[in-house]
Amino acid sequence: MVFIHDTRTALEATVALVNTHPDTDRDALDGLTTLADLDAFLSDHPYTGDIRRDDAELQGLRAIRPRLLALWATDREGAVPLVNAMLRDGSALPQLVIHDGYDWHIHATHDDAPLATRVLVESAMAFVDVIRSDHYDRVRICDADDCSGAYIDYSRNGSKRYCDSGNCGNRMNVNAYRRRRGRQETA
Repeated sequence: MVFIHDTRTALEATVALVNTHPDTDRDALDGLTTLADLDAFLSDHPYTGDIRRDDAELQGLRAIRPRLLALWATDREGAVPLVNAMLRDGSALPQLVIHDGYDWHIHATHDDAPLATRVLVESAMAFVDVIRSDHYDRVRICDADDCSGAYIDYSRNGSKRYCDSGNCGNRMNVNAYRRRRGRQETA
């Protein structure tokens, strides 16, 4: 599954933000509680425009996580009203821009909009592409029995089953191997 650079970047940032929510963590820990957590998120997923890195931005990002997480709890048709509400609430006005070595891409908010608004709208715009391309079946929750991390399956054949946040694939393969080995030893 191939998306243009800004869509994939926004999807990756959305996944990372959603996976800071305690409902997606196997230990039920909140991964976005401090300004250091905010800095780490912004370091991994930079945004253009006004960024203050203060408590208001931290609280703003924390507040939009449930709305973004809801996108993993629905299907393609159910996502449409959620995405439309995000675009409407963010006063989205998509425009083509070019800057900082990136080719033409879409910004849908003003650079001085609050960070949470920009993140919400960019996430919604990325999900517009997922919906329009009919790849919503790639919006998934980890199959590991001890994880509920969100991810987008970018694999060619759509076979990815585990998130990337907790080494889940390796852990589940080791568990399966140990179960098989245990059955062989008792047989």
